[in-house]
Order: sequence, then C-alpha cells, then structure tokens
Amino acid sequence: MNRFNRFDGAAPIDAGRRRFVTGLAVGGLAAGSGLWHSAFASTGLAGTAQTLRGTEFDLSIGAAQVNFTGRTRPAITVNGTLPAPILRWREGDTVTLRVANRLAEGMSSIHWHGLILPANMDGVPGFSFDGIHPGEAYTYRFRVGQSGTYWYHSHSLFQEQAGLYGAIVIDPREAAPYHFDREHVLLLSDWTDLDPGALFRRLKKMSSYDNYYKRTVGDFMRDARERGLAATLRDRGDWGRMRMTPTDLSDVNGHTYTYLLNGVAPAGNWTGLFRPGEKVLLRFVNGSAMSYFDVRIPGLKMTVVAADGQYIHPVTVDEFRIAVAETFDVLVEPSGQDAYTIFAQDNARTGHARGTLAVREGLQAEVPRNDPRPLLSMDDMGHAGMSHGGMQHGGGHDMSQMKGMEGGCGANMGMDSASMAGMDHSAMKGGSSAGKSTAGDQRLIDMRSMSTSAKLDDPGIGLRDNGRKVLTYADLRSLFEDPDGREPSREIELHLTGHMEKFAWSFDGQKFEGAEPIRMTYGERLRIVLVNDTMMTHPIHLHGLWSDLENEQGEFQVRKHTIDMPPGTRRSYRVRADALGRWAYHCHLLYHMEAGMMREVRVEE
Repeated sequence: MNRFNRFDGAAPIDAGRRRFVTGLAVGGLAAGSGLWHSAFASTGLAGTAQTLRGTEFDLSIGAAQVNFTGRTRPAITVNGTLPAPILRWREGDTVTLRVANRLAEGMSSIHWHGLILPANMDGVPGFSFDGIHPGEAYTYRFRVGQSGTYWYHSHSLFQEQAGLYGAIVIDPREAAPYHFDREHVLLLSDWTDLDPGALFRRLKKMSSYDNYYKRTVGDFMRDARERGLAATLRDRGDWGRMRMTPTDLSDVNGHTYTYLLNGVAPAGNWTGLFRPGEKVLLRFVNGSAMSYFDVRIPGLKMTVVAADGQYIHPVTVDEFRIAVAETFDVLVEPSGQDAYTIFAQDNARTGHARGTLAVREGLQAEVPRNDPRPLLSMDDMGHAGMSHGGMQHGGGHDMSQMKGMEGGCGANMGMDSASMAGMDHSAMKGGSSAGKSTAGDQRLIDMRSMSTSAKLDDPGIGLRDNGRKVLTYADLRSLFEDPDGREPSREIELHLTGHMEKFAWSFDGQKFEGAEPIRMTYGERLRIVLVNDTMMTHPIHLHGLWSDLENEQGEFQVRKHTIDMPPGTRRSYRVRADALGRWAYHCHLLYHMEAGMMREVRVEE
C-alpha cells in the first residue's frame, strides 16, 4: 500500500458545534505552514479552483492547511487549491500532464476516472504504474478519445479523502445534441477534520460510530402500538440476528463530515450566475470519498442529458441520487426569480452541501430542511417475504439459519475461462441467491441476500413516494445503440460481501490481498453479473473498460463507468475487453476499497 504523511486525529464535532461549522464560509488555505511542510507555497483558496485549458499541463501535488470547521487542518492540494483545478480538454487532442509530487513524504498518484486510455496512464500504483515518489514527477500522455464530464483523484491510500480530487470537462468534436448558453461545474465532496487513516481505524474498531439513530425503547413502544407487539418483536429479532440496524444507511455521515460544493461549506454559499431565460448546463460530479447525495433545485426542473460523460435520451426530473464517482449533466432554465438553491443532502439525512444559482453575487434562496431519515426494510435487504416493510413477518425464510448460509458467495474467481463460459444467464433476471457454491472466507460475511432483482426503476431508499419525480436507472437510456453489438460469450458472477461489525468488505468473501485476478481475453465480449449481499450501497468502478448496463431483459440500456449497487440488487452489464493490461476493479467507497472490496482485472492476448 502507498502511504502519505500522517497527521493527528481530531475529535468528532458535536451537534452544537456542527451548527457553527455550517456558518463558516470557505475554508482558506494557509500556505506551507503547520504540521506539514510543503516544497511549494499554496496560493489558492478552497472553492476557487481555476480552470486549466489546452494540451500541456503542470500539476503539483502538495500540502497546505485548510479550515472548513473552525479548526485548521492539513490537506493535500493540486496547484495550491482544493478541489484541484478543473481540467478542460478537447476530444481528439493528445494531452500531456506532468505531475510532480511535492509532499515531504509518501507516494502519490492521479487516476483519470472514467477515461479510456493505456494501462500505464491509468494511475493506479502497483498495477501498470509505480506511483510518484516525493520529489519526483511522472508524465501522463494520452489521446482523449471521448467527451463529457469526468473527474480525477489520487489512487494512493487516503489522499483522495484529504483533498486530491478535481473535475475534468472534455469538449466534443461535434456539437452536443442539446443547446445551452452557459455552464457550471458542481463538484460535491466530503471533508473530515480527522486524519483519514485514523477514520479508517475507527471504522475497523466501531463501524457504527456515526449511527446516532439506533432504535430506542420509545421507538419500540410506538411500533408496538401501531403494528402490534408480535410483529414488532419479530422485526427486532430479525435485525438482531443479522447484527444490523435499519438506521445504518452510511458508514460515515454528517456527524463526521462537512459536505462541500466546489470546496465551499454550506454557509459559504457557492454561487453560479445566470441571466433569466438562459439554458444553463450543470455538470454534477460526486467526488466524495463515502457520501451519496440526493440533489434537487427547488423551483426548477432538471433535464438530465448525460450520465458518466455519455449522452442519454433527455429525462426531466425534480431530483436525482448521485453515487460516489458518478457524474450527471443536467439542463435548467431559471426564470421568474433571482436565486435558486442547489441542495444536495446526504442519503442518511445527516447534512447537506448547498450553493446558489443567482442573477448576481450575494443572493440566496430558502434552504430546505433535510428530509426525514429513512429506515431500511427487509425488502431493501433482499429478504422479501421475511418482514415486508420492516415489520410484517413472512414465512419464507428462517433468519436463524442465515449464519450457516452466509458463505455461499457466488462464482469462484479462481475458475478458468472455460469453466466460466457455461454459467446460466437466466439467473440475472432475479430470484434467490441460495444454492450457490460456497466460496470465500465465511468470517468476512455476515449476511446473504435471499431474493434479489435489478430494481432499475427504484429511485432508492428514502426517495420513494416523496412527491417529487426522482431519476432512476430505468430512466437512463444511451442515445446510441450497443457499440459492440455482440452477445456476450461468457458470464462472470460476483457477489458483493461484507461483515459490518468487522468493517470487512470483499468480492465473493475474498479480500483483495491474495485473490486471483479476473482474467479477460483481449477482444472478447462478456457479461458481469453483480449481486449485492450486503446492507450497504456500493458504487462499482471498472477501470479501463466501459460498463454497458443491461435492462432486466438482458438488452443494452446505458453506458457507464460506475454501476451503483443498492442492497438486495442483482445487476448485469456487458464489457468489451478492448484494453490490454492490468486494471483495478473496486467499490468506490474509499474505505470499502481499502478494507478489501477490490480485484485486479487482467486483459491479456
């Protein structure tokens, strides 16, 4: 593993101080002083990342001090800013990026998320790249073969959490299939005053640290009155036997994080300007380490025109959920009022990022309250028939037997290509996960979904029936047909597995260390089926290759670089192995990846 400068942990911020934190404006950078000593002096401010254009770029990775919460803390910056500069390229150009590591110690790297490029340009140390040592530089040079909204970040330990991330905008060679008058990049992220390494150790020791909302005696009494004592006892017993709680929606939330929009805390009120009557393109990027955001602009409809940089058939919504590492481009037409709030609440409803669209600086609109906190149900967990809605018990499964079944994690990735070819594709349409061959370390698995489906038309936990039109994966349809056109010749099934108490995450119960690579033959077309056996949502990213999501009939639907996997889902996508080399394949929740939910993919002749 690649390590970087360690710094002291900070105590979590209490609720009273959190209210003060939201009153801080921007988090300025204090150059080169304090606990880290950078080889350069940072000159930027958080929230003022510049846009760099052209084909030749010099990027300097260094250290600085930031203050988002009332406490000055160390961060990692690029060219002195957090977020890193916006990189603006043109499709078809060849770009050269000289990246220098100015940190006092610790290897660094930059990964160009979602870009299709040679493996030695992908920026993952230990695969086809050695990393960038302190005092050294690495030159990335590649042809830009795509257009759209993307982003870049470190792939060295926890540097991404500490601030090393930025947006990429690639202008197309041909005109976009929609018109707009101006645009803004909206980069969402999460900041913690803790040393990211200390936060990871805390998760390993007590993964539920941020879950302040566990069910109480008062909740039990209320549920018993509304649902009946027997149903309430069964529900509590089901969750107890799974060693889980229906309030555990995210590992780290607003009790630890301050949510940022373009590097600005909520009260800083990042502002993007417009003129009435203009069409404004908003390029949303979720560059956070661990946070899902539910985004809306009260008073404005949003027309989604691109997902993960790829054009889609336009779909108009009030709200969308953006998973970690995803990007969405939306068109809005503000008119009739001078200011609109851009509101992005975390999926656990513990905090939000926000900014403003306005006709001039200094304006703001009403900021909504966070929505009520949702509760997970047994259906959400892929246990339909046990306890519908989290309360009504069914007779389909005996929860007491789950611990003995949890080792069955799906395909053994040690199988050779020939044995994989005969796998049954019919299972992708949903159904029970029971009966799979046992694989992996059972000590790393605390549950298995018993009944899974694609759930492409599900807006997500906390977004159903909220009175707003919410984007779903079923709404996303690429403007183009399947770019390959071939039916997959074989299928790989992987189960997303984990153990909440141990904060252990894996594919098929096998952590990254020691797991066999997934091997693909150059030029082949194959299908990957993912089954989420955990209670958490996982954004899965395959480097170097496109992920062509299928609908429930096995037909091509939308091209993406990151596939979101809510609990209890079974989703499939096609992959064309058209890029030789060693590639990372992982959950994009940073601490899940570090805890083991990662594999190597090898595309070989």
